[in-house]
Amino acid sequence: MKQPILFSVDDDPQVLRAVTRDLKNRFRQEYRVLSTTSAQEALDSLIELKNKGEVVALFLSDQRMPEMLGVEFLEKAKTFYPEAKRVLLTAYSDTDAAIKAINDVRLDYYLMKPWDPPEEKFYPVMHDLLEEWQSQVIPDFAGMRLIGYQFSPQAHKIKDFLSGNLLPYQWLDAALAPQAQELMELNQIKPEHLPVLFFEDGSFLSQPELPAIAARIGLNPKASSELYDVVIIGAGPAGLGAAVYGASEGLKTALIEKRAPGGQAGTSSRIENYLGFPTGLSGSDLARRAITQATRFGTEFLAPQEVMQIEVEGPYKILYLADGSKISSKAVVITTGVSYRQLETPGLSSFTGAGVYYGAANTEAHACKEKDIYVVGGGNSAGQAAMYLSQFAKHVYIVIRKPDLTATMSAYLIEQIAQTENITVLGHTEITEATGDQHLQSISLHNRKSDERRTVPAGGVFIFIGAKPYTDWVPSSIVKDDKGFIRTGREVVLEENGKKKWKLKRDPYLLETSLPGVFAAGDVRSGAMNRVASAVGEGAMSISFVHKYLAEI
Repeated sequence: MKQPILFSVDDDPQVLRAVTRDLKNRFRQEYRVLSTTSAQEALDSLIELKNKGEVVALFLSDQRMPEMLGVEFLEKAKTFYPEAKRVLLTAYSDTDAAIKAINDVRLDYYLMKPWDPPEEKFYPVMHDLLEEWQSQVIPDFAGMRLIGYQFSPQAHKIKDFLSGNLLPYQWLDAALAPQAQELMELNQIKPEHLPVLFFEDGSFLSQPELPAIAARIGLNPKASSELYDVVIIGAGPAGLGAAVYGASEGLKTALIEKRAPGGQAGTSSRIENYLGFPTGLSGSDLARRAITQATRFGTEFLAPQEVMQIEVEGPYKILYLADGSKISSKAVVITTGVSYRQLETPGLSSFTGAGVYYGAANTEAHACKEKDIYVVGGGNSAGQAAMYLSQFAKHVYIVIRKPDLTATMSAYLIEQIAQTENITVLGHTEITEATGDQHLQSISLHNRKSDERRTVPAGGVFIFIGAKPYTDWVPSSIVKDDKGFIRTGREVVLEENGKKKWKLKRDPYLLETSLPGVFAAGDVRSGAMNRVASAVGEGAMSISFVHKYLAEI
């Protein structure tokens, strides 16, 4: 919690200086002291303090002020900070007004002027009031706050971006959270302006696009140089591995990511089979450690940024970026990974981001309390998501077409799922329809073995099926297999189309594509193992081939 504020108001500068001095002398270690001679100025500043998430512990106001009486000021200040203690400074002639204010505005205390010596007449009173306030206060969240509606696709996109970039924020549901409604009223924010993201400095953006958020939080989508030794496209495990080894071995390295570091692995709630972490670690924790390590070695991280096209000019690869800029590199490593396939089921596409999510178990888990949740998919990502969601949901159902999970999921996860009472595996089952009013409310299930059909309430559907490589943007000079994965190494020249495109006397290096100097690593590569450890290994290995290539040009 930020240091709470002691706020004093008195139109007499001499008295205000004395109050401020005495407050600071005793309480400056635990509280900040703000003061002003204008009651209206004080009220105006409370909106800004509220937007910043600041906390006022105590208001101390003089009674006789030209703009408004102290009692009136305290009554208005109460609407901003109802839990703050309220103290009135009065002359002897104003004691009747002070006593009346105890009932009218729930005044906590009144002090007579002068209060010398403060050790007897001031500090004991302040200390008791602040002790009582401390015993009752619940600290507000210190950081960014996002206000929106739970089933808003745009709000989901912002939540996913913030959590993916490991940025702490507080989600405030505009329909349920009193704090959200208070901030909306104070700043005259209407429902059609949502979602709204408040920053720590009290400013806010309405319906912000991701690049605007990135600019405010310090992410850098702009390259500082026009030429690099190696540019890595995609900050999943393979890209992060390549970035760490590239920069640590002296290569001028840039890492480009369109969303957030970690890729699909970054959304995993628990990775338990990664070497060196016997108790497991979350995907976001792995991504945080890796991006910190890469940038410490000197990797330039550009995000959110997207490569739209690659062209070759002599020994250089020209990368055209989504914002219209371009950078050049001697070598490129493509580590864009895969995305979950869209489930082509009637109704599901209408609720994407509004009850239907691809991945995003960590982002939306808290909205699943006391609801029945359905996870579609039988791989490790689906299993990890089910385990995580089971901590929040009433019940989690894993929907798979196969009879069980043994063919697609690691044994340790299958065992954990079997031991979790509120997880059930629905084998031979598929979702045939999704329905709801503005957000998902129910789904239809079909058991293909028994031909049973039923419609059930659904608080959310989390989809983890298939692996579609993100290679639509890759130039035609790079050979892909029939599923869109990038061919590398011997696979290039063994394919008829690849023989025509490979023009060097030597064979392609193990991770090299049909375009010399362009490499592919991790899940985007044809024949990859689809494991975090192997992706990191391939990323690191790609740098050794980059060195060999750079020695040739």
